[in-house]
Amino acid sequence: MANGRVRKFLTKKLNLSAFPVVGPISIWILLFVLMPLAVIFIISFLGRDIKGSIVPSFSLDNYRLLFSEGSEYAKSILRSILFAFATNAACLIIGYPMAYWIVKYGGKIKPFLLLLVIVPSWSCYVVRIYALKQLIGYPGIINNFLLNIGLVSSPIEILYTPHAVILGLIYIWLPFMVLPIYASLEGIDPSLLEASVDLGATPAERFLTITLPLSKGGIFGGTILTFIPAFGDWIVPLLLGGNKVWMAGTYIAHYFIVMGDLPLGSSMTVFLTTAIVLMIYICIKLGGEQAIERIL
Repeated sequence: MANGRVRKFLTKKLNLSAFPVVGPISIWILLFVLMPLAVIFIISFLGRDIKGSIVPSFSLDNYRLLFSEGSEYAKSILRSILFAFATNAACLIIGYPMAYWIVKYGGKIKPFLLLLVIVPSWSCYVVRIYALKQLIGYPGIINNFLLNIGLVSSPIEILYTPHAVILGLIYIWLPFMVLPIYASLEGIDPSLLEASVDLGATPAERFLTITLPLSKGGIFGGTILTFIPAFGDWIVPLLLGGNKVWMAGTYIAHYFIVMGDLPLGSSMTVFLTTAIVLMIYICIKLGGEQAIERIL
């Protein structure tokens, strides 16, 4: 009898009935997300000796170096924010009409149209970037075509420029803008639009007063799935920007892999992670939570 009361008390207070579902996920996040971040956070406050070995002594030098006058990493942070904003804006401008058209005119082939949006994401991330590199580089398909038809007299320099990096980010992350917006548009009650027609609303008024406000969650959800990865991306600027265009993630990879400076690389990672978590929190609070739940 007592054991039964104890079991009921623990189940009620600790919600042990949900552990079989939540428990494995929580353990996974603890072991492979939170603990590695904790290790990186600790290393970011350590120093290095003249041989490059980590010195187990508390120091803020790594963070001071990040934001010192003329710091290249501080500039890369600003560059990453600008690139991410440009990527997010372009994905929204392209993705919203695409999702709207699929919802309104897709009819019975909506699943097929969504499949066309998703299929490119099934291939390897790096392979897609290399394909784009062959497309915009020289020699490349676009330059060769323009030269052959006589439209240009010399190759256009697209590769290893900021434009190439932004183009690559848009190409990679566009589907992640389309899907949340599609989910929010699909969830709008058609009776609301029918009622607005009966009240004499024009198509523009219906869109601005009903469709757009009710799809706000999808826009913020798409921003979470597009802006955040674009902000921390390092493979796209590495392959399409070369040594000319570096983003924050590129510097982190450089100090970890090439320089072997774990404390400085860790401090960069801590700052970047903090900025990303703050952006996610703001987007969720502004209305992206429901769209993310639908798409996931």
